[in-house]
Amino acid sequence: MNKIHVRVADWQKDNAEIRRIRETVFIAEQSVPPELEWDADDATAVHFLAFEGDFPIGTARLLPDGHIGRVSVLKDWRGLKVGDALMQAVIGEAEERGLKQQMLSAQVQATAFYERLGFSMVSEEFLEAGIPHVDMVRHLA
Repeated sequence: MNKIHVRVADWQKDNAEIRRIRETVFIAEQSVPPELEWDADDATAVHFLAFEGDFPIGTARLLPDGHIGRVSVLKDWRGLKVGDALMQAVIGEAEERGLKQQMLSAQVQATAFYERLGFSMVSEEFLEAGIPHVDMVRHLA
């Protein structure tokens, strides 16, 4: 396997790859309605793409207020630290921008992953797009 690398994406230029990954993970696999997946925040977010070689395999976004979202890795690459690489890139960008707090709504099954990265649960469980979630926050030390 090639080394995984992550870069900041260009929403306009990289739109097809970002959409392909999110549509595969959220809409096809998890049955998230398309109207909930695509929103106006995409236009103002900093987007990230993870690659194996030159093939895009994961994506995430960072909103100007420190919210991290749409973290997704294609099924064949899960468990290979792609999510870790994506999140380290997003957290690094957030810190560079002076965002002392990062927030996200995590699918309940992914909370241990986010806790390893320094996030703490700050809400009760709730449903988002029919999937159990919790809100999580990470503060700069």
